[in-house]
Order: sequence, then structure tokens, then C-alpha cells
Amino acid sequence: MRTTTDMWTYREGVATAGVSPRNVVGYGVEATDGSIGKVDDATYEVGASRLVVDTGPWIFGKKVMLPAGVIESVDHDAEKVMVGRSKDEIKNAPEFEDTMLEDEGYRTRLGSYYDESSR
Repeated sequence: MRTTTDMWTYREGVATAGVSPRNVVGYGVEATDGSIGKVDDATYEVGASRLVVDTGPWIFGKKVMLPAGVIESVDHDAEKVMVGRSKDEIKNAPEFEDTMLEDEGYRTRLGSYYDESSR
């Protein structure tokens, strides 16, 4: 079981190709049951890594923030990020706005939500 802190850290080998992280902005994002959009932003800070996904028409043009810990794998050849959560789990997560990027309270709620959904 991952801790809430681990929720904001990439699994070993997921974010790196060699020594430094590869940029995944523009990659498609696949939930366990289908596509949810494209990566709009990605960070790689230890304990604070995340993706922001533009969901396009799937959730009426909204964006969602995904803690790095929910990312199962990255296929750089196919430019796809695989997420270990369903579309409904992602859709029902605490709502995200761009102003929340550095909001610690939001990050805590989101991390707890995804940590609970893994049990």
C-alpha cells in the first residue's frame, strides 16, 4: 500500500528513460477503461510530482490533476501514459482549477482521494 506522500512520487522506472525524466506533455492518457485526454503539464519534483490532463470533451473541457503515484506506466513509443484508475474514479476526484496547482490543501485532499481509491 502506498502512503499519501508516495502518491506524489512516480513509481520506480515510470518517469525516467535513462537518468533524466522524459517530457510527456502532449501524450495521451489512458485510464483502466479508456482514454481520458492529453497531458497538459507534468512535474517531476520528489514528493510533489503530478500530471495535469486536459480532458477535452470527455468532462466538458475540464482539466484534472493526477498525482504521479497513480501512473502505472509510460509508453514513449506510442506517446501514452497509463493510469491505474477508472474514468469514473478520475471524474469523481476533487474538482481541479488552474489556480490550485500549488494549493497544499487541494493536494492533500486529492492525494487522500486517490490513496483511498487504491484500497
